[in-house]
Amino acid sequence: MSDDPRQAAERYRLDRALRDDGLLEPASDERPARGSTAAERVAFVETAIQQAIRRGEFDDLPGAGKPLPDLGAAHDPDWWIRRKIETEQLTGLGPPALTLRVEHAEMAQRLDALTREPEVREAVEDFNRRVVEARRQLQGGPPVVTPTVDVEAEVRAWGERRRAREAAVAVAPARRRRWFGRGR
Repeated sequence: MSDDPRQAAERYRLDRALRDDGLLEPASDERPARGSTAAERVAFVETAIQQAIRRGEFDDLPGAGKPLPDLGAAHDPDWWIRRKIETEQLTGLGPPALTLRVEHAEMAQRLDALTREPEVREAVEDFNRRVVEARRQLQGGPPVVTPTVDVEAEVRAWGERRRAREAAVAVAPARRRRWFGRGR
């Protein structure tokens, strides 16, 4: 162990906080000395854990006695990243080849949410620009096979879908809702 005063002060604060919280027994002969070996420190920590188990401090923890979810036979070093993405329902993460492929499949839905033709044109041009940029990248990952989209054809298709929706709304009879009473 070094005689660095900053480390000694931090060790003192940690021991004091643990004693105040009741997690560490008051100073006794069982505590490893300052110049103790790694084996002595391991033995001390193991003894402290066993004492805490006997006192029941680890009883009734959430998930106690249950298997860990999603433990597969294959070793995946990024399991925690995948789980975080699933639980937080994050999108737009991953290599550009995959994200662009998903965006291409959902393009009609995304464009239908837009209300003006210049916005649609700008969104399609932006998509094409990102596809070309992804093809130029020399990073690893799957190859970019997503095709670019014809801007004029997408704008026409968007206009046709919009007119069809407006016609369907105009044909459907308007239902009136009565505010007072059930029927008169």
